[in-house]
Amino acid sequence: MGMKQRPLRADARDNRDRILAAAREVFVEQGPGAPLEEISRRAGTGIATLYRRFPDRRTLTRAVALDALERTRDEVKRARDEEETAFAALVRYMHRVLDIRIGAVFPVLLDQIPFDDEEIAATREEGVAVMQEIVAAAQKDGDLRPDVTHGDVGMLLVRLSRPLPGPLPKETGEELAHRHLDLLIDGLRGGRPGELGGPALTFDDLRSLGDGPER
Repeated sequence: MGMKQRPLRADARDNRDRILAAAREVFVEQGPGAPLEEISRRAGTGIATLYRRFPDRRTLTRAVALDALERTRDEVKRARDEEETAFAALVRYMHRVLDIRIGAVFPVLLDQIPFDDEEIAATREEGVAVMQEIVAAAQKDGDLRPDVTHGDVGMLLVRLSRPLPGPLPKETGEELAHRHLDLLIDGLRGGRPGELGGPALTFDDLRSLGDGPER
């Protein structure tokens, strides 16, 4: 594929990461046709900087997908290598996937992602293989229900990653995703339930959020 790209300078790498993070959020909110100007605005860079790094929408879309896959692959490997049990690795991985937002951005970009792209396919398959390894090990240990599949885990994460409807602040929605994941995790295992994180919102809380910020 020609000459290998030189590593980016720290400031250029920071710009690239900010653009990718902003693109993830804007694509989730507005779809794959979202204005690139909005992405550069949220990233705090000029549109010229965005085009210098990503000359067209297809290049940016591919980069967003590959970045999310690489982060997910790296997280599942770290979880496998650093946690004491496979189930603990599974729990850590699931929470980190919510932070990476791959489950939110992938459904939006599904028709745009070139899965025949060798780098994308290899990164995806590498992450899936480690995930399957963790699921099998947790089931062998007796910590994970034997009828749970890797696909179940992936689809649960997609459901939890989707933005909630209504006027909930983005940060609250993300915290609730982690809380609801804690609930689901207790449904995946036996023994004593673990603690729930995130806000314990009542219906009154939800109603007051619907009224918007206090004037």
